[in-house]
Amino acid sequence: MSKAGVFRALHHGRVPGDPLVLPGPWDAASARVFAEAGFPALATPSAAVAASLGHEDGHTPADEMFAAVARIAWAVDVPVSADVEDGYGLAPGELVERLLAAGVVGCNLEDSSGGVLRDPHEHAEWLAGVRAAAGDRLFVNARVDTFLRGVADPDRAIERAALYVAAGADCVYPIGAPVDALPLLRAGIQGPVNVLARPGEGPSPAELGELGATRVTFGPGLQRLMERALREIAAGPAR
Repeated sequence: MSKAGVFRALHHGRVPGDPLVLPGPWDAASARVFAEAGFPALATPSAAVAASLGHEDGHTPADEMFAAVARIAWAVDVPVSADVEDGYGLAPGELVERLLAAGVVGCNLEDSSGGVLRDPHEHAEWLAGVRAAAGDRLFVNARVDTFLRGVADPDRAIERAALYVAAGADCVYPIGAPVDALPLLRAGIQGPVNVLARPGEGPSPAELGELGATRVTFGPGLQRLMERALREIAAGPAR
């Protein structure tokens, strides 16, 4: 089975309380740490990669992002999925080619750009193009940004999710969804659901699984914990 097939299979047959937990490496060194710890796959967070490259979140040039995720993918043997934000304005075919050239098996694609939600039908059409170009070579995680952009009604997220799944998305990611909305989202969304965990606060990955998460990612949370630890070291005996 291909790495993409292995990664896709990890999302299916999961039981409540046992979500797929995907740490988010920001460089090759952190990727090796997570792989050596036994995680079966990894998912890069764009904000953490941006920080490692000296950029603000959302301001990483496409060439730098693809180069960074390629270094991560080549550093480990486990499957790696890449957060490539809103696709950087690339046509579906070119986006797929660049992802495959980077050695990743999946991608996270946002449905907002510049802080503004995209028209869901137009975005679904674009996702369908990505699916057609990728075939089964990439696992497409369609991020739904309604909660992030101030739309609190879970039904709006479910409506967008239905369009994206129909377009060929393998998983849906209602980022920023409140914990109490997760059972409703789980009931209304067909297929795997990605939920954001916040290290050190909120429900654990297992608890998020009980609430409906198929897979759990951490955004830049792990990189920020590392940065905080380094600040403490720098302020202490290391001086």
